[in-house]
Amino acid sequence: MQTLWNEWRSVWSARSLVWVLTRREVAARHAGTAVGVLWPYLQPLLTVAAYYLVFDVVFSMRLGEGAPTHAVGTFLIVGALPWMAFCDAVSRGMNSLIEAGSMLQKNPLPPVLFTTRSVMASCVIFGPLLALVALAYTPLHGFRPAVAAILPLMALQLVLSVLIAYLLAILAAALRDTVQLVGFLLSVGIYLTPILFPLTLFPENWRWVLWLNPMTALVIGYQQVLLQGVLPPPIVWWVALTWVVVVALALDVVVKRSRDQLVDWL
Repeated sequence: MQTLWNEWRSVWSARSLVWVLTRREVAARHAGTAVGVLWPYLQPLLTVAAYYLVFDVVFSMRLGEGAPTHAVGTFLIVGALPWMAFCDAVSRGMNSLIEAGSMLQKNPLPPVLFTTRSVMASCVIFGPLLALVALAYTPLHGFRPAVAAILPLMALQLVLSVLIAYLLAILAAALRDTVQLVGFLLSVGIYLTPILFPLTLFPENWRWVLWLNPMTALVIGYQQVLLQGVLPPPIVWWVALTWVVVVALALDVVVKRSRDQLVDWL
């Protein structure tokens, strides 16, 4: 893991530059819009508001027994918002090195800075929205202290997003088909995550398929914390940490083997 540790040191040493790049990317996302800086926040916020309006207000749909809450829209928001944050971070991070190819060819900057910038920009946008949802949901369970567990869940999601995005960014630089393949997987991944349905409604013999999605454990954790006000079960933490370790090991190997060819691929 020495190679990955060196990458982290590069990010930490250039943290001021990363923050400047992050602010520029956030600004680029709303450049030329009438709403301005509010636009990146309004898009996901209006999406989850539509879930609540359609499923809870208009149709008054309800989930069956075993669900953490019976209101469908309320249930969807808790899983959909972290999933949108994950997809945005991974997809933008995956394309970060390709987009920065000309700059990397002219400047000896660590490539990891550009992937980190893209993921951090997504964090700046979706982090406050997740905190807002947490505040809105706390009355459901009487402001229990377990809500504080959302902070380590968000931290785990951030770390996992950076690792996956950087891994995919290197693979995308080597093979452009990676972008199309991952785009397809992200589009169908919501159906393999307990976002549209509770885990208890999925056939028990096939639940292992859901655990192959790195966001399953985190989504279950968010549901436990925000909908029921309880700490996530140990399996949530163990699975999430296992994904972090597995992706970190894979990234360490890929970074080590691609170090000399990465700029040429771009």
